[in-house]
Amino acid sequence: MLLTMVVSLYTSRVVLAALGVENFGIYNIVGGVVVLFSFLNSAMSSATERFLNFEIGRNNPKIVQRVFSVSLTVHSAVTLVVLILAETVGLWFLNARLNIPIGRMSAANWVYQFSVGATLLGILRVPFNAAIIAYEQMSFYAYLSVVEIFLKLGVVYLLVLSSLDTLILYAGLIFGIGIVMLVAYASFCLWSFPTTKVRLSYDRNMLQAMSGFSGWSLLGGIAVICNTQGINMVLNLFCGVAVNAAMGIANQVNGAIYQFVTNFQTAFSPQIVKYYAAGKQDELFCLVFRASTISFLLMALLSLPILSNSAFILALWLNKVPPYASEFTCVIIGCCLIDCLSLPIYALVNATGRIRAYQFLISILFILNIPVAYAMLCAEYSPVSVLISRLCISLLLFPVRIVIARQRANLSIADYFNHVFGKVIVIFLAAYIPSLSIAGSLSGWSAFLASSAYSTAVVCSGGWFWAFSRWERHAIVGILMQKSAC
Repeated sequence: MLLTMVVSLYTSRVVLAALGVENFGIYNIVGGVVVLFSFLNSAMSSATERFLNFEIGRNNPKIVQRVFSVSLTVHSAVTLVVLILAETVGLWFLNARLNIPIGRMSAANWVYQFSVGATLLGILRVPFNAAIIAYEQMSFYAYLSVVEIFLKLGVVYLLVLSSLDTLILYAGLIFGIGIVMLVAYASFCLWSFPTTKVRLSYDRNMLQAMSGFSGWSLLGGIAVICNTQGINMVLNLFCGVAVNAAMGIANQVNGAIYQFVTNFQTAFSPQIVKYYAAGKQDELFCLVFRASTISFLLMALLSLPILSNSAFILALWLNKVPPYASEFTCVIIGCCLIDCLSLPIYALVNATGRIRAYQFLISILFILNIPVAYAMLCAEYSPVSVLISRLCISLLLFPVRIVIARQRANLSIADYFNHVFGKVIVIFLAAYIPSLSIAGSLSGWSAFLASSAYSTAVVCSGGWFWAFSRWERHAIVGILMQKSAC
């Protein structure tokens, strides 16, 4: 995960330098159009992972096979639907509505087609990816992530050497990586898991059960896309591709850090569903608390140096920093810090299968970001204010998630605040406020090193001596000693 994060940050820097601000902005906004049509996939992805994990937890291999076969059938159908939408509505929106610089529309259309292809490959990969996670084959998952990031590093090398249109070449090579990844995931599943034999199947009862679950997940998927790509589109309409480039940089920085945390969260999600399916309440809540704590502290550890020194880091990292990139980066990282606490809660509610109220309330609040962003830009507010409103909505959503988890899964709100929220917030504020002050009183490398050293020391010591229980500290020491002995 550390290797992936470092290489991701390096490749982002070289890609921006090779493409330029304008082409980088075009790639982000055009790719965002395609992502808008992937809401069907996000809904079925959630349903596939939940049902696979649940049936594995109940030790039902025949039902697991039925779930996988139905999922493969549905994802094939979703691929066809997304292709039709992308080549009709999406193609019209690209050519008629987006703010693309004159002379780059042809390149934008090439990028669009490659992005459509990459998205379709990603949809077909979902059932295999869900099976690998459900069976907890995390080593393969980690190794293939490293392979993927080094393939992208190879793409960057080709961009520097090539004399072709770098924007079209980049999109085409990313599409090629998608083909390689799909073949690798499918081959591993077919070799390792008897329940993942490739067969298209129509099981009415299973399809109804998964559709009922995914119907509400569909609403949630639409809301998440509106909250991200929708805002990107609104910014493009008012501010052009330069601001989209800044958003792309912010998402690249945040994605590299957040990927570190989401890989950890990928490991605990199957266990939450399996504990719930097996009726192990004590283990279930203990895991939710532990996952929330460790996720947040990991994200804080990696993000605090950036929050305190964002302008310095971006100037050091990039040859040319797009306007608003520093501000966008800080606000988006703030949103993801909240998500680190929220995702284990979502996994808990997801395990119950009773997600209607959760998805409805969360989705309504997420979708509010679009009209709010439009109104703020019409009133000539700064583009940064749009993301600040997104951060405020994320803060509002957090207590809503907790209350729904209490209703659906009997989560103790008092225990959650005592064991998780109260501790991590105190640790974060004790690290952030002084480190920001240190960075403001110094400059350059002195500010970065001093503030980073302080925040790292506070998060590590606070997490170890206060956020972790004595049993958890002993367990971690035992694991480290076992690993060192090996």
